[in-house]
Amino acid sequence: MSFRRILINICSDQLAESRDFYVALLGFEVSYDSDWYVQLRSPSNQELEFGIILRSHDLVPQEYQTAPSGMYVTFVVPAVDLVYERAVAMGLRIIQEPRNEFYGQRRFLTVDPNGCLIDICSPFTETEQ
Repeated sequence: MSFRRILINICSDQLAESRDFYVALLGFEVSYDSDWYVQLRSPSNQELEFGIILRSHDLVPQEYQTAPSGMYVTFVVPAVDLVYERAVAMGLRIIQEPRNEFYGQRRFLTVDPNGCLIDICSPFTETEQ
């Protein structure tokens, strides 16, 4: 099977705040913005998209209109420490400061306005340990 597109959508009670969070922290561009759905796109790769849907919208089954749990969203960036500095400057809650992980990624963890755990990471080499 092949895919033409994979799009992650998170449910939100705070569409504008969530949009602004991802635009400010990760540099997403807004490709669609309404009162029930926001679609963001990477400026460097138009195929990388991220959606935010109003949690109470009819398209979200009622039993799934709850706060996120048991998952997190990972964004692989060229320079994790630069994004971390931006997160600190924005006053974001930092769950884990940047550290090199055993699987070859340097990452930090934060939380978006919806309570969704966000993993921001970059690959590192053995010489960077």
